Amino acid sequence: MSSNLYPLKFHPILKEKIWGGNKLKKLLNKASSLPNIGESWEISDVKGDTSVVSNGNLQGKSLQDILRVFKSDLIGKKNYNQFGDKFPLLIKFIDAKEDLSIQLHPNDELASKRHNSFGKTEMWYVMQADEGSNLIVGFNQEMTAEKYLKHLNDKTLTKILNFDKVKTGDTYFIEVGRVHAIGSGVLLAEIQQTSDITYRVYDWDRVDANGNERELHNDLAIDAFDFNMPDNFRISYEREQNISNEMVKCPYFTTNYLKVTRPIKKQNIHDSFLIYMCVEGEANIMTNSMHETIKLGETILLPAAIKDFEISSKNAILLEVYV
Repeated sequence: MSSNLYPLKFHPILKEKIWGGNKLKKLLNKASSLPNIGESWEISDVKGDTSVVSNGNLQGKSLQDILRVFKSDLIGKKNYNQFGDKFPLLIKFIDAKEDLSIQLHPNDELASKRHNSFGKTEMWYVMQADEGSNLIVGFNQEMTAEKYLKHLNDKTLTKILNFDKVKTGDTYFIEVGRVHAIGSGVLLAEIQQTSDITYRVYDWDRVDANGNERELHNDLAIDAFDFNMPDNFRISYEREQNISNEMVKCPYFTTNYLKVTRPIKKQNIHDSFLIYMCVEGEANIMTNSMHETIKLGETILLPAAIKDFEISSKNAILLEVYV
């Protein structure tokens, strides 16, 4: 069965957003006639938004289809024992032409109880940022629920938020319970648990074309906050060429930085699938059965059954992800 598996590409699922722009089309070559594309879901098993294979013999099959057939050969034994026929990660590119809402995500326990869902631990890798662009992560002072609620009710929330100016390569780890938002002008790659649960606490008082504000979730959000988190969300990492440099390692995923400037032989020593997101240049991935090119803005899934492969490039930067 595993001999039928190969490096899998998927059709992007493009999401129009009130804050979206055109960088996903212009910079990452996502084909769409929609205006204001905010997100490209590269690999998704979210209900109603399941990715569909775009290459090879399994073209046209959904991620759910192939997971049910190939099971641990696709995602690894430990992952299949834990998640069954559910893919554990959601992989995205995000373009914020305008600021996203101020938001946070619940942990596994709260998300399971309220929404029958995983929580939403995530990380960001900044691919491009306009001059002066910010990410909002955490508070700029010690915080309590009482102080937070006073600022929320007084409409002075932005005075207590932490704004970080960002540039290409900056990386952030966004744990559940931490307030955050992507600022205008930022294009980034996002790796997260399979969850679409977001608690929106402030949306800059904006309205849609019909004059309606988007729903806020402050009643739900207050229980999801962790007001005692340290400011450890900025990730520093090595950038040695042609080896995997660890960026984020958490119970839900590990992400490595991999700059490829020559052919390198790789072994999947993890009991897991591997995902490669191309955030600069392009690379070739070769297995015993297949050769596939991955370009800027593309994502590829290597099934767990593929243990030996080669990546070659003169100029690629890849994010390497596994569970």
